[in-house]
Amino acid sequence: MAKWFNSLPRLLQILLLLIPVVNWVIEVLVRWDNAIHKKSALRIVIAIFVTIVGVVYGWIDMLWCLFTHHMTFAGN
Repeated sequence: MAKWFNSLPRLLQILLLLIPVVNWVIEVLVRWDNAIHKKSALRIVIAIFVTIVGVVYGWIDMLWCLFTHHMTFAGN
């Protein structure tokens, strides 16, 4: 899921992370997919955190994507 998100054009990434409900859905899908496949304690904690407060974290990720072209702690 992170590879799919990172392959999107930057403008589409920003738009997806700007819309509140879509933002949360994208964040949860990417984070849990990443936590399941990489099996790191940090990634699991972040997945739980994003599930609870995903919209706010998604806006932080939107700014991160603007500068780095990928989500925080989602890997490439």
